[in-house]
Amino acid sequence: MFSFQVEHQDAQCLARSGIIRTPRGEIRTPVFMPVGTLGSVKALTPEDLLSLRVEIILANTYHLYLRPGHERIARLGGLHHFMHWQKPILTDSGGYQVYSLGTLRKISPSGVSFRSHLDGSSHFLSPELAVQIQEALGSDIAMCLDECTPYPVTYDYARLSHELTRDWAVRCKQARQKKEPALFGIIQGGTFKDLRKESAEAIVNIGFDGYALGGLSVGEEKAARQEIMAYSLPFLPEDKPRYLMGLGTPEDLVEGVELGADMFDCVLPTRNARNGMLFTRKGPVIIKKAEYAEDPQPVDPECVCYTCCNYSRAYLRHLYVSRELLSYRLNTLHNIHYFMDLMQAVREAVAQDRFLEFKKAFYNQRKE
Repeated sequence: MFSFQVEHQDAQCLARSGIIRTPRGEIRTPVFMPVGTLGSVKALTPEDLLSLRVEIILANTYHLYLRPGHERIARLGGLHHFMHWQKPILTDSGGYQVYSLGTLRKISPSGVSFRSHLDGSSHFLSPELAVQIQEALGSDIAMCLDECTPYPVTYDYARLSHELTRDWAVRCKQARQKKEPALFGIIQGGTFKDLRKESAEAIVNIGFDGYALGGLSVGEEKAARQEIMAYSLPFLPEDKPRYLMGLGTPEDLVEGVELGADMFDCVLPTRNARNGMLFTRKGPVIIKKAEYAEDPQPVDPECVCYTCCNYSRAYLRHLYVSRELLSYRLNTLHNIHYFMDLMQAVREAVAQDRFLEFKKAFYNQRKE
């Protein structure tokens, strides 16, 4: 049975820590969810994820629907069995991926017509089908189908977009055939505060197991994003998880936690690992730089991940410039470890009513 409990509210700000309970295990919040788009966190095994203390991953409805197909996955025992991962999985609705198709898709009140990016075949994704796919996958948390409002956009478009998302949310809830997975509603409204308020009130009124802010990090300036987050989050129930979709820089996580968010996801740590950017307490290390060619130090001398305990910057640079596959694995191990460490430190700071001190130290360390 899905549930959420706030364990502690920081005495100095809105940051909070809690526990999400699912049939497949507990998730301590605030939490960062590594992205396993196709049922795989790229370059890592499920055993790697367990060793890194990952408690939940995200998989992608759109991609798994196209390949290998949700019905096939269901016949093979569901996504958890299929990918050999027994902890919780959140599946997104596919709305963002459809949004990113641009001219390959057409949105109507009924749903979204689109052409596959794989072979150009025609498909139609309705709110009902989005729920059906996620139930077939057997995820623990499912997302309502939404229209990810683009940026920049006119007020009238943003209004119609949030109303469409609201109507689809009603249909998603009505389409549920099973008690599990839990179902989250998504707030839209672009950068318009009154529309964000309208959207939040409408989605909360429908009633879901958790709530997400969507339409963020789609091109808007950081200041505008921060303003919308700070304005919108208080409209979401305190006794339900609050999910900031698609935000994933370390700074985004810290700022989001301060505003009261509980859940985050992003491809950043895995994608950047494959592109040679490694996260550290003092900021990113671009491992391909010539300055690391003979550097015997680990990426982060304070890190205890497998990569930092065994390999030098010089070796990691050699792997990367040589395009060795091991580069992807070692870099990804480090980056996911960094993100898990960061969120653990965040949770500890909240529990001890010192989140603002943690935030100050976090930024000061990055200036050194």
